[in-house]
Amino acid sequence: MEASNSRVHSFAQTEINWDKLDKTRFYVVGAGLFTGVTVALYPVSVVKTRLQVASKDTVERNAFSVIKGILRTDGIPGLYRGFGTVITGAIPVRILFMTALETTKAAAFKMVEPFKLSEPTKAAIANGIAGMTGSLCSQAVFVPIDVVSQKLMVQGYSGHAKYSGGLDVARKIIKSEGIRGLYRGFGLSVMTYSPSNAVWWATYGSSQRIIWRFLGDGTDLDEIAPSQWKIASVQATGGIVAGATASCITTPLDTIKTRLQVMGHDKRPSARLVVKKLISEDGWKGLYRGLGPRFFSMSAWGTSMILAYEYLKRLCAKDE
Repeated sequence: MEASNSRVHSFAQTEINWDKLDKTRFYVVGAGLFTGVTVALYPVSVVKTRLQVASKDTVERNAFSVIKGILRTDGIPGLYRGFGTVITGAIPVRILFMTALETTKAAAFKMVEPFKLSEPTKAAIANGIAGMTGSLCSQAVFVPIDVVSQKLMVQGYSGHAKYSGGLDVARKIIKSEGIRGLYRGFGLSVMTYSPSNAVWWATYGSSQRIIWRFLGDGTDLDEIAPSQWKIASVQATGGIVAGATASCITTPLDTIKTRLQVMGHDKRPSARLVVKKLISEDGWKGLYRGLGPRFFSMSAWGTSMILAYEYLKRLCAKDE
């Protein structure tokens, strides 16, 4: 029992809870930090989206050919289509998500404490609940941004309309479909991102504890706190494992959601017809269009995000 408690204590040294954070600094510094991560990884989202909406006769059938096509026609700016819209909404979305995530995680850990579960299991449950709650709270802001930015990402590609900017997209959507047009794919978005976040955070929370246990940390009562490099390495590994797991599970829903969001109002099919068309064109593997970029995006974004997030929490921890 002593060894188990010390292992928990050792892991606790690497984790900073919500009540230990300077909230003002957390939000201000976090906005800047996550803007930087978004700038670095945004092109991957553009490539993934184009692959998911490509028609059967599109020449660009893989990530490299999509990148070459974008650079040939639009140069580097083409990899950042829709970026202005995304970055405008990123700050409120992140604030909502981080607040819901941390407060729910703290409450969920207390909820599962009476049950005599292993540390990885408790972490998976608490982090999974927190990830899903954070996603649900941020969807109201995120979905309209997602709809507008994805239309900008694919404009002029594979028969899609062209726009003069994010406001032009929003204006045309509202004119043809009303406000609900900005929430096209909302149900699928919730079905995609909520489980995806739940899986990601559950995997991340539990894998960290398993890795620490594998490394033997916490087995010595007099053990000093692990180095920052070691902590970052474990967190990065957890992020990669979480991204790989979540992308494999949720890519089919993401592909269907993306197709529904970028289609015009006059030719919008149901989710069932989208699935039918994807399968008729490529078989069941059609549902996994863009899996490579999504796998890379979720692993790279997840790892970069979690390292930035954990660094942010260390930076904004209150002085004891």
